[in-house]
Amino acid sequence: MIQTIEDFESVFFIGIAGTGMSAIAQYLAGVGKNISGSDRYFTENSSNDTKIKLEKEGIHCFLQNGEGIDSKIDLVVVSTAIEDTVEEVRKAKLLNIPIIKRSDLLAIIARSKKTIAVGGTSGKSTTSAMLFDILKEAHWEPSIISGAGLVSIIKKGKIGNAAVGKGEWLIIEADESDGSIVKYTPEVGLLLNIDKDHQEIEELHTIFNTFKNNTQKLFVVNQGNHLAAALSVDATHDFSSNYKISAGYHAAHFKQNGLNISFQINNEDFEMNVIGRHNMENALAAVTIAHQIGISMDICKSALKKYEGIYRRHQLLGSKNGVWVIDDYAHNPVKCAASIEACQHIAPKVIAWFQPHGYGPTRFLKNDFIDEFVKILRPNDEIWMSEIFYAGGTATKDISSNDLIHEIKLQGKNAFFVEDRNDFLREVQSHLTSNCVLLLMGARDPSLEYFSQDVYKQL
Repeated sequence: MIQTIEDFESVFFIGIAGTGMSAIAQYLAGVGKNISGSDRYFTENSSNDTKIKLEKEGIHCFLQNGEGIDSKIDLVVVSTAIEDTVEEVRKAKLLNIPIIKRSDLLAIIARSKKTIAVGGTSGKSTTSAMLFDILKEAHWEPSIISGAGLVSIIKKGKIGNAAVGKGEWLIIEADESDGSIVKYTPEVGLLLNIDKDHQEIEELHTIFNTFKNNTQKLFVVNQGNHLAAALSVDATHDFSSNYKISAGYHAAHFKQNGLNISFQINNEDFEMNVIGRHNMENALAAVTIAHQIGISMDICKSALKKYEGIYRRHQLLGSKNGVWVIDDYAHNPVKCAASIEACQHIAPKVIAWFQPHGYGPTRFLKNDFIDEFVKILRPNDEIWMSEIFYAGGTATKDISSNDLIHEIKLQGKNAFFVEDRNDFLREVQSHLTSNCVLLLMGARDPSLEYFSQDVYKQL
């Protein structure tokens, strides 16, 4: 039975191109394990950027046809999306090779290090990346397994969502969307927020309470989020961007000047090359953890001033004719509103395009999306939507993005539906001004990054 990281040497990942899977695969390759994998996106006659980068890390990639599985494999890893009918799963069972979920393997890895697990509905990837940079600046040589690529690592020609350091600390994202967060027993647990996203609030509260109870030494919450604050262990360890709320760490005096922000944490001055109040809160969370595990404020300031961001999180693609084009992973109501609000400091007009993902999630969050968009949009701002991204499988297609647009229009906001996103640029062209932001939002659809790049190229 696989219980520790020493119990296996050769691991095969089914669906290795996925963000969560590729991160763990790269980490294990980095600590000396023999790693291989397959993915349905790998085909004989086309190049795949993820495959190329994995193979540069010494990871052998196969087509998803079963050829990569043999008796030398100690362990097969699957994500929740992999079904028993996949050829590799059937072959692994035939050869009696243990099969485990990605989240179970991450829990095993986390037990091998002093782990900081970052949880919450929003901001996990960004806060994890900031923490990683701070620990690196302190020469602690940390490791990270992330849900998004860090720009600083991507620049080295890597996928960017994992790194192996010689130090004792590992930073991981603890995902609540599939409930896997309850499997981790970290040294340090960080809860950024609790907002309606994949589950109802009551279910999220139960999941995050288990996360709290499983944390070994230090559990920190955002006192400014009342649902997270309810799970506080000790407010002196917590943080808040509101000085009226009791907490050990406070952020204040937020200012955004174009594409840069400044603020104070416990009266210390910070500057960052990012946008949005939410990034001040992410930085506050990272500093709160780093300072309590022994890193000075000066090191935190130095690291965050050099922070380069993560892929598709308010990623600036460029500016043409006064139009700033920004690509963002925002996909739930709170994230989308925060993304728009951050862009409002850049220009007097924000044109936001959003592609919802999944009919079930869109139906579940419909009223929340409408409320958040109506609340955040200024008179000159606009929201555009294309049709819901459908990844396959069984789904009741009884809702459209246009249903949300119709309701937003009824409340007096500038809202537009363009069913096929390939028609978006042509339709929006006459709405662009010489001083505006074109914000492109969406998640889960792997082609979104290329769509955003094409919009910018064709602008």
